[in-house]
Amino acid sequence: MEIWSRVISILLFLLIFCVVVVSHEFGHFLIAKANGIKVVEFYIGFGPKLIHWKKNGTEYSIRLLPLGGACVFEGMDAASMAEESEKKKLKDKAEAGFIEEDEGSDEVVETEESSAKDDSGSFIKASVWSRFATVVAGPLFNIILGFIIAFIMVCNVAIRDPIATEVIPGGAAEAAGIEAGDRMISLNGQKVCLYEDIVLFNALYTGGEVEVVYERNGEQFTTVLVPQYDETEQRYLIGISNGTFIEIHGLQYIKYTWYEMRYNLKATYGSLWKLIRGKVKSTEIAGPVGVANVVSETYESTKEYGAGTVAVNMLNIALMLTVNLGILNLLPIPALDGGRLIFIILEMLRGKPVPPDKEAIVHFVGVIFFLILIVFIFFNDIRNVFFIK
Repeated sequence: MEIWSRVISILLFLLIFCVVVVSHEFGHFLIAKANGIKVVEFYIGFGPKLIHWKKNGTEYSIRLLPLGGACVFEGMDAASMAEESEKKKLKDKAEAGFIEEDEGSDEVVETEESSAKDDSGSFIKASVWSRFATVVAGPLFNIILGFIIAFIMVCNVAIRDPIATEVIPGGAAEAAGIEAGDRMISLNGQKVCLYEDIVLFNALYTGGEVEVVYERNGEQFTTVLVPQYDETEQRYLIGISNGTFIEIHGLQYIKYTWYEMRYNLKATYGSLWKLIRGKVKSTEIAGPVGVANVVSETYESTKEYGAGTVAVNMLNIALMLTVNLGILNLLPIPALDGGRLIFIILEMLRGKPVPPDKEAIVHFVGVIFFLILIVFIFFNDIRNVFFIK
């Protein structure tokens, strides 16, 4: 049974990871096709091809290592970008009168008409708005997938109300005058919609006083407290617990779907900011191996409660991953979608593109950086999963 549990855990991880990656790459694929950009290859995974086929000029493939994927456009590789840059230089020189055609020479300067004949469907020849839409579509589809998952979850799980069902004796909330039955309205100006917002605030808390606005008997009050560190929980707590749930009807499902998405977006941004400030421990950073371990542990701890409970928890992991992938890809870092968007926005502002060969160099540096980062995260995952208890 242990072996079967491991197999099921691995299959669940692969399913979640593939759905999240496919949604991202399908966003690029769909908008590229709609804008006449040729998709050379659409693949899931990395390494050698296991299965591949070709349809309507696009090669589809599934590769050995199911840890990512890509949507490759015509003219987007480094060689094509360098060739395009060289064509532009020759064209500019010709227009300036620095190059003349030599009838006795085999080398002929390409005219605009001859150089454009093979550019149909090229990414770098598409309009700036077509390229912008194509690049941003990947992260956008991750967010759309997140809304779909969040809606399914809201329809199938109990939503906890941000009410202090119990005030922990000796805790920060009790010292600040908060009583059982009080509803939390905001923490340091951040609106509280779900009890999970309080949990997230505790997880991202880095010190200092917290201004709490709460409601009691229809009247709002303000107090100040300092969360206390709990050795057992290994995090800061404001000192309340919750066991009150919300009954949702009609259009409230949409509202609470947004609240669930808002929570995950805040968690992603908050974690990134914490990472930038150096407040994240190496044990809190996880890559594919770490996520696979989370899936395995979640499955083991929930399988006794039935398939429905397992499914909801897997959806929660998928929601977290798709929001993270969408937001992280929008970061203005070379080789990511956000890095490509920076060049497109620069083109919009300048009225002309950055030379393709220079852009290719920047993205190549980004690729090297991410390869190093992937190696670090892989070994960090191995250490966290197998050597740190």
